[in-house]
Amino acid sequence: MVARDILKQQLPHTLVETNYEDQGELYRGKVRDNYIKEETITMVTTDRISAFDRVLGTVPFKGQALVELADWWFGETADIVANHVLRRPHPNVWTVRRCDPIQVEMVVRGYLTGITPTSIWTAYEKGDRNFCGNELPDGMRKHEKLPEPIITPSTKAEQGEHDESVAPEELFRRGAVDPGLYRELAKISMRLYHRGVKRAAEHGMIFVDTKYEFGISSGKIMLMDEVNTPDSSRYWMADDYEKRFEKGEEPRKFDKEYVRTWLAEQGFTGKGKPPALTDDLRVEAAARYIEVAETFTGEEMPLELGPAGDTIYQVLNPFI
Repeated sequence: MVARDILKQQLPHTLVETNYEDQGELYRGKVRDNYIKEETITMVTTDRISAFDRVLGTVPFKGQALVELADWWFGETADIVANHVLRRPHPNVWTVRRCDPIQVEMVVRGYLTGITPTSIWTAYEKGDRNFCGNELPDGMRKHEKLPEPIITPSTKAEQGEHDESVAPEELFRRGAVDPGLYRELAKISMRLYHRGVKRAAEHGMIFVDTKYEFGISSGKIMLMDEVNTPDSSRYWMADDYEKRFEKGEEPRKFDKEYVRTWLAEQGFTGKGKPPALTDDLRVEAAARYIEVAETFTGEEMPLELGPAGDTIYQVLNPFI
């Protein structure tokens, strides 16, 4: 387990953003700075953290932890679907194959949970028993395991906009994806999710839900962006889940939901001005991100104190 004092020392040096003018056309997402070239993209994963579709600040070593874990998962799932990663020249950086993105996010859910206004639990609590074409039984409670995992696809919104959860038929009507391609993506997504459930159980965790993004390269489906990280997925500790569920208590969370919950407790769920993240919250979130990465990889994550931006640029430009 990483020492909290190391994480505190890194607070002034988190990787907020990069600006490498000679690395390609820059597209800045919520978390990643993407430098786009003709055939490849250099993806720099920063320490930015977002929730409720807002970038809220930074978490020490978060970018490295995301890449560390996703890199491991890409290897663990390569037999299910190819992915876009070509190499990892720096702990925060991938060079990836440029793909044509499919404009659908494949969200796979195994539990009735969530805190955002658009979550499956929020809809269920309001009385909705059909979520994205999936019929849900009456009488379920928050954080309860669903009878079977379900897929609730969403649109891929532009930067600053909100993704929208819709039924597959609505995606077809809008022309977002071909029905045949969607069925193939659904099959792959469910296999990826079941692999995640199995591996998480082996490490004492519950793999609650996740989202997958895909693209096409040379006519082949590619898994893109990241896979099974605490940003795109929920992880709960398994050992006390049942006891906490029976008491109506929140599960122990090792993902971004920890930060979302804190924000909701401060009265912020996406509207108005978000509260500033406290240093204690940032450190605790960092510890959880790192613990998940180390749990799955089985290796201690090497932490280098100080600004990462300069070392990244040196790796990308070795002859400077």
